[in-house]
Amino acid sequence: MVIEIRDETILYGIIVRYHYDREGVSFFTPDDFSQQLAFMKHPEGRIIKPHFHNRHPREVNYTQEVLFIRKGRLRVDFYNGEQEYFKSYILETGDVLLLTGGGHGFQVLEPLEMIEVKQGPYAGDRDKVVFRGLPPDVLRIEEQS
Repeated sequence: MVIEIRDETILYGIIVRYHYDREGVSFFTPDDFSQQLAFMKHPEGRIIKPHFHNRHPREVNYTQEVLFIRKGRLRVDFYNGEQEYFKSYILETGDVLLLTGGGHGFQVLEPLEMIEVKQGPYAGDRDKVVFRGLPPDVLRIEEQS
């Protein structure tokens, strides 16, 4: 299962659940995203032709992150561009999350191992704005699938 996290027309994230399964190549992101996310499933013996990627200048205006949950459980809270909380999801071992816009915060629910991938170079203090999170009484966790 793939879950798109949206607030009206803005895409804030994509969750690929650990049990997602489809033959071939499935891209989850539009071509214009600065971070591309796909699932690939091929049979034994399939050859992926050797290749390299051409040098091509790109402009990255916002950092997009990919989180691979290797072990544990993590709650991710989503915020719109005005820092207003709107929903949460629980990520589990094997899930993948692409954060594409807006704000986000996390709470570790079980001991966690995860890998983060994002564009560089890191811009230090100019890279992000830290803001006050949600009060616990407004938590809205979406159903798990």
